[in-house]
Amino acid sequence: TAMNDVAKALGLEQAPLRIECYDISNTVGGAFQVASMVVFEDAIAKKSEYRRFAIRGADGQGALDDLSALYETLTRRFQHGNIAGDSGESMDNERRASEHGDQTHEPTVQQNTNRHHFAYKPNLVVVDGGKPQLTAALTQLEGLGLDIPVCGLAKADEEVFVPWDETPVVLPNGSASLYLIKQVRDEAHRFAITFHRELRGKAMTVSVLDEVEGVGPTRKRAIMRHFGSMKKLRAASADEIAAVKGVPRHVAEDVYRTLRAWDAEREAGRADGRAGEHADGHTGERADDRAGEHTDGRAGSGS
Repeated sequence: TAMNDVAKALGLEQAPLRIECYDISNTVGGAFQVASMVVFEDAIAKKSEYRRFAIRGADGQGALDDLSALYETLTRRFQHGNIAGDSGESMDNERRASEHGDQTHEPTVQQNTNRHHFAYKPNLVVVDGGKPQLTAALTQLEGLGLDIPVCGLAKADEEVFVPWDETPVVLPNGSASLYLIKQVRDEAHRFAITFHRELRGKAMTVSVLDEVEGVGPTRKRAIMRHFGSMKKLRAASADEIAAVKGVPRHVAEDVYRTLRAWDAEREAGRADGRAGEHADGHTGERADDRAGEHTDGRAGSGS
């Protein structure tokens, strides 16, 4: 099986029945910095146990380098020595939005936030990155008194970095083991990007009017008072915005254009997330099954 192949390649004593993978996502300068944790059990994505973390940093503002962000994430996940640790950021808003038909969010993932749910440790931790990320994860886990196997998967050549060898492990192309590790890593990346875009979108909702020349605090209050919510403002035409007392026509048109550009960016982000999920997707299937399809395909090609 894929898990047995991974165990053999990485020198694990047992097949990694539970794999946790971590990824860091942020904009240039560290804004809206987040981390994701995805869980695969028996080579199948277990989305109810995904976690996400808004990076805090020493001052509560985040903006750490990626290695420091990884330190913080692993500390919050495995703190207190009881493996339960931090349950991550709440996803209740997404659940409620989904129940009420709000289509502005990414596909909902409902967390199990029971602090006692993680009463056991994973068999393998995967970090998105190479030797620096692997070393950071090992250092932090050892500092927490935890003996958990760790590997890093670098995107460039899909090389797997392990603690006991300076040379990365290269899993056979098309193998079930490589497919599983890539699937886990790509899912963590997708989930981190989704959360990052959500946080950035919320901030943009508040600040988008500040980007329009001619809209100061007074006009901003007048516009929001007139429409009552950002949702209604986004649905308004340029004429409707121009009807707000104290807002000139040219300013209303600028507001309208800015909102359309913002909507287009958000839609592009959602499309990327959906495409990534479908491309990497198949998270409900075993890596063995997917690798078998690729193998069968090559075998039937006459090669």
